[in-house]
Formats: sequence, C-alpha cells, structure tokens
Amino acid sequence: MRLFSPIPNSASLLCALVILAGTAMQASAQDTSAQDTSGGAAPSVPSALAISEFDPRADAAYGAFQRGYYLTAFELALERAKNGDAAAQTLIAEMYDKGLGIALDPKEATAWYGLAAESGNPDAQFAYAIKLIEGNHVKKDMAKARVYLQKAAEAGIIVANFNLAQMIVEASGGQSGFAEALPYYRKAAEGNVADAMYAMAQIYGEGLGVEKDDAVAFQWMEKAARAGIDTAQVELGIWLANGRGTTKDEKAALGWMQRAARSGNAIAQNRLAKMYALGIGTQKNAAEAGKWHIIAQRAGLDDPWLSEFIARLDPVERNKALADANRWPGG
Repeated sequence: MRLFSPIPNSASLLCALVILAGTAMQASAQDTSAQDTSGGAAPSVPSALAISEFDPRADAAYGAFQRGYYLTAFELALERAKNGDAAAQTLIAEMYDKGLGIALDPKEATAWYGLAAESGNPDAQFAYAIKLIEGNHVKKDMAKARVYLQKAAEAGIIVANFNLAQMIVEASGGQSGFAEALPYYRKAAEGNVADAMYAMAQIYGEGLGVEKDDAVAFQWMEKAARAGIDTAQVELGIWLANGRGTTKDEKAALGWMQRAARSGNAIAQNRLAKMYALGIGTQKNAAEAGKWHIIAQRAGLDDPWLSEFIARLDPVERNKALADANRWPGG
C-alpha cells in the first residue's frame, strides 16, 4: 500500500488554457517626470531581436526608454512607428499598454501591437496573440492568435512555445493533441519556462501523447519544483515518498513537502501533517501534525483521519498544535 495517493483534483496545467506573459526587461532608471507610478510590474520591452531593427533615431528612443525617460522615448519612436517601423510600433504599444510617460490606453496599445505584428515583429506577435486570446480591446480570435503564436515561437520567443502548446491541447486534446504539442512544451521547458517543465512531468507521468515514463517524468517534476511550482513540489514529495520514478527517499520527500506547505499550498500542509503523524521522513510529532492539519483545515482542506488523530491527542499536545497554528500567518 502506498503511503501517499496522487493529488486529488489537482489543478493540472494541461486541463485548461494557461497564458504566460513574456520575459520582461526592466528599465534601469526612472526620471521623476515620467516614471511609472502605477505600482504594477516592471515594464516589458522589446527584445534584442526587435531592437536590432531600429535605426539610430529609434535606438535613441529605446535608450531613453531604458533610462526611464518615457515621454522622450515616445516622441522619438512615434514618427518611425507611423512610418511602419515594426520595432518602434512595438515600443509605442508597450508604453500605451503600461501607461509609461503617457496615459494608459490598452485599446491603443492593442492597435499598435496589431500593426507591429503584421509587420513581422516577434515580440508584438506574441503580445498581440495574447490580446486576441483574451478578447479585450480587440475581437477574440483564437485562430489568428494561434498563427501569431506560431510565428513568435518560430522567431525565438520561448514562452510563445508554451502558449502555443496549450492552445493545441485545448483545441485538439487526446493523445494526438498532446503528441502535436509535445515539441513546443519541450522547447519551452528547455528554455526554463517553469510551467512547461511541470507540463512535461505530467505528460510523461500520465503517458499523454508519449509512452509513459516515470523516470523522465520525475526529472521534469524535480526541475519544475526547483523552479518554484508549488504543485510540482507537492507531487515531487509524493513521488519520493512512494519511490515513483526514483529511489524512495522519505527525508527528501519531507523537505519538499515542507517547502510547499510553507508557501501556502493546502495539499502540502495536509500531507505534511500526515508525515508528522506517521513519522515519515522524520520522528513522529503529534503537535506538529496537529498544527499543519489545523492550517490545512482553515485553508478549506479537511481530513477525517487527521481530525480523529488530533482528537485523540492529550490536551497539552492539542493546545500546542492550536497555538502553533494560530501563530501561522493568517491563522
């Protein structure tokens, strides 16, 4: 009998379309007259591929953008953008999309992304594909989005490969859909897209479009876990505890479960409680088991077996478990 069953009803990345934004480059400085005060994420800017298309004047625009002189960058790039320069159009789109130096205008940003995408800029093709998928400020068009994702992926936008794979699976499903999507998942995973690493683990672990291979799945699960995917950390802990795809290692399993539990994953908190209750990878610790059960329970994950276990504890251990759980953030 296995000590741990697979995660029930886990939110698989392969079940629904998940859209990831591209890797962002951050402006190195800001001037107080034009800085982004939105409080949002750091702005994404055109890649080196896009910037190579700039003429000297557009390079000056990009340089101003990097230094945080957004209004200057906008003025320098606008003329080139109006004359059809795809890289300048992409820069203008980014500034409208983030409200950098100019008023935030997602609709105008989408229009500029569309122009730049038609002109062949890979960054804009990726950004416009996301807009088409979301259907905000432009009519939703999954077929057109897929075309642009394909172009962006072929041009070297790594994260576009993951999104394209997700679209293929969403549209086709079944073994054939996963088989078609696999090369794109693999390219994204090899390009260090964490969600793609987790997808690869699921594909090989479940035999989706490929022959089932737990050893390969374990390797990808470990990569995804190390990249910070908490659900991968939980599953890695379970696989290590059960010796699936690797040598059984209960101590390592405990470490991964602790990491995911401390990040707030309720399933990990539940599994960690059981590990302390049963002494898996550690000495039995009833109070610690109680603490993690209470934390998981408050997060909405009940467990009758653990509830009964806690009920049988002596008052001192039970009170300690409750006190420790109350000290947990949000407890």
